[in-house]
Parts: sequence; C-alpha cells; structure tokens
Amino acid sequence: MDPIDDVLAARSVEDSQYVNVEAHGAWGISFRSPHTTYVMMIKSGRCWWQPSSSAVPELLAPGSCFLVRAGAEFALADEPGRTLVSCESLLASGRGSSVRHGTEGAVTEIVSARLAFDTGAAEPLLKVMPSVLRLDLDDSAGDALRSTFRLLELEQTFFGFGSGFIMSRLADALFVYALRTYVSSSAKSPQGWLSALSDPQLAPALRDLHTDLAHPWTVEELARRAGMSRAAFAAAFKRKTGDSPINYLTYWRMYRAKTLLRDTESSLQQIALTIRYDTDAAFSRAFRRYESIAPGGWRRRWRASAGSSGETAE
Repeated sequence: MDPIDDVLAARSVEDSQYVNVEAHGAWGISFRSPHTTYVMMIKSGRCWWQPSSSAVPELLAPGSCFLVRAGAEFALADEPGRTLVSCESLLASGRGSSVRHGTEGAVTEIVSARLAFDTGAAEPLLKVMPSVLRLDLDDSAGDALRSTFRLLELEQTFFGFGSGFIMSRLADALFVYALRTYVSSSAKSPQGWLSALSDPQLAPALRDLHTDLAHPWTVEELARRAGMSRAAFAAAFKRKTGDSPINYLTYWRMYRAKTLLRDTESSLQQIALTIRYDTDAAFSRAFRRYESIAPGGWRRRWRASAGSSGETAE
C-alpha cells in the first residue's frame, strides 16, 4: 500500500464541485477559503495569476494547470491591478456550476474542481503540499488530468441520471491525479514522505511499512527491503522525509489511531493491538506524547466538535 492510499482512504470529502467560469472583458477574481482545495485549468484565453498580494503577476496560457491547497490565497485577472470579486460571491450569484463574470470582450474560460475535506484526516497530505503548485501536463499523469477535466465537462453539458454523483467522484479523482502529477514530475521537488515515495530505493520499504503498520519494523529490516545498508537507508530516509524511520513509523501509527478513534467504535485495547502496542496503557502514553491528550479524550473532543457542526460521529 502506498502511504498516499492510506491518507486517501481515511480522508473524508465533505463537498466537491466542478465549476466552469467564463470571464469577459475586464475582470478579476480572488480565491481564499480555509477549507477548499482547488484544481484549476485555463481552458481558453489568457489571464494573469497572482499567488499572493506581494508576488509578481504571471501570465497564464491555455492548458496552464495548478493545485491550490486549502487556506491559500490567490487571484486571477485579465490584467494586473484589476478590482477583484471573491469567488464565493460569484458562485452565489451564478447558476449551478456555470458562472459568467465581467463585461463584454475577450473571453477566458477557467475550469475548476473545488474540494472541501476533513483537514484532520488529510493532515499528512496538507503538511507536505505546497500552498500553490503549478502542474506540468506533458506526461501520462497530465493526460489523465486533462481527460478527467473533459469528462467533468461532458457530465456538466449533458447532465443526466446520476450526473451529480459522477461529477463528485470525478472531482475527487482530479485531486488524486493532480497529486500524482506532482509526485511524478521531474521538474518538481516533492516534500517529506511524498519525496521518499518518489525515490526508487526508498519507495518499496515505504510501501511495505504502510501495508502493515502493526509489524515490528526495525531500521535493519526496512533497509533490507530497500536493498541498502542500515546506515545508508537511515541517512537517505532522514534526508528525504526530515525524520528517522522509527519516528516516521510512530507518526503514522498515531495517524491510524486517530482515524480508528474517529471512525469506529473500537476499544483502546483493540486500537492498541492494531497499531502494535501490547497494552492500551502503552498506546495511551504514546498517543499523549503526540497529541497532548489521552486517546479517550481525543475521541470525545472530536465527537463533540463533529456534533456541533451537524456531522455524525459514527
């Protein structure tokens, strides 16, 4: 199992939406949402991209594609310095997933998948993703991204039985293809465990570790899986992930524990055994070191938070 599969399996997509924006003449749109991640592509026309108020604007051509992490702020406009309208207000005034903006004149068409998901479940991804990432579509992963955008457009155009469900799943798939493009691109430098996942020597050991987090892993065994000496493996692992193999394993065990505390009724003893702790007391000590709260308290706090936001805790 890839660690990315681990995260995607636990990640809870709370909302996903495909949006097609036609911007005419003089226009400007600002994007900022603490909970929304975007995968966007300039379908036609041209526009200026400004990833922050202090950044130098960059001209985008058709086919330009980017992944924007939740919480990032950026703007698109036909020319730098335009007055900006927020994306949320545009969506509120538009019809469904098609939005028209601006006056008469040259047209820029922007297609976008907007995804809001549980930030706790997506934590390992959000920690290593850049705020804004330009994507190179000149490879097979890029082909998959373009094809998924086309499928979304078809569903939007010929809306029929099950289209809402299909578009939601395609928007989610688009996010995964964007991550794959990022990890596979030789022009980018993935961070943390994504960097290790793209390393041909470290990746097999990483996949074995995630396949069985309860296994009593040692650095020596992981090094053998990677076909490296213990010292060389430990040094390469630290260089790529910024952490030691054992600390990395503990982090992911705690992450798995949180998903089980959140999504199941498993007892602390059952969770402890699932992630390789002999007793619930040993598990509780390790969990408290990472989260500064006992696992039972963490579960109660999460359920209280979920209940106050109108979600179910089951």
